[in-house]
Amino acid sequence: MTTPALSIEHVGVQFGGLTALSDLNFSVGEGEIVSLIGPNGAGKTTAFNIMTGFLTPTRGQVRYRGAVLAGLKPHQIAHLGLIRTFQRTSVFPNDTVFENVLIGLHRRNAVSLPASIFGLPGAQLSERALREQADEIIEWVGLSARRDDLAGSLSYGEQRLVGVAFALAAEPSMLLLDEPVSGMNASETHAFVQLIRSIRERGTTVLLVEHDMPMVMSVSDRIVVLNYGRIIAEGGPDFIRNNPDVIEAYLGKGVRHA
Repeated sequence: MTTPALSIEHVGVQFGGLTALSDLNFSVGEGEIVSLIGPNGAGKTTAFNIMTGFLTPTRGQVRYRGAVLAGLKPHQIAHLGLIRTFQRTSVFPNDTVFENVLIGLHRRNAVSLPASIFGLPGAQLSERALREQADEIIEWVGLSARRDDLAGSLSYGEQRLVGVAFALAAEPSMLLLDEPVSGMNASETHAFVQLIRSIRERGTTVLLVEHDMPMVMSVSDRIVVLNYGRIIAEGGPDFIRNNPDVIEAYLGKGVRHA
């Protein structure tokens, strides 16, 4: 594996007497595409929440590019370049696709509020650059034809893409995708696989949680399998596909029907 971008070091999480994660220990290398899979309730979303500051581990720690994330708030972790999407679509439904992405870009715009209000030359140049960048991101995720449509009018799968575009507007060095192809049909899923690969080609590390096993097997460099809050297997797609513990816990009815 390459130099770790993200390191999960013996992380445990308890809610009262319930153990959600137990001794979670794995890394994601710079430039990798890694999938975190497991049955419902295995602890995948809890792990994402720990990595992005929405939950505090009971024990263990998380490092991103060497920095310990303990005590940092989600926006501070995002500022480090660790950006996530969520299971549920998170778009501004009454704004267009273009406006949604522009909002994402404005979140990291360095132009001062007075400069924006009074339309100073520097602000005008910055705004023009942001609008061009918004169009580039929209084209990148494949939504150019829906640029001027209200985000709320899009299909569920297309709204997922708006969420990814919003995340990309933050220029992540690592992108965490939580069930990104949920609600997508086969052709949309295939296109999304190509998008993930292009995101990696542009230098962004990717960690995803996903239930679509053919998609996971086709796009992942490595796969980490959780069951009851513990890692039961880790390795390449072929190893995971044929691992008896994984088959018993998660793939018992075959990869396509898991």
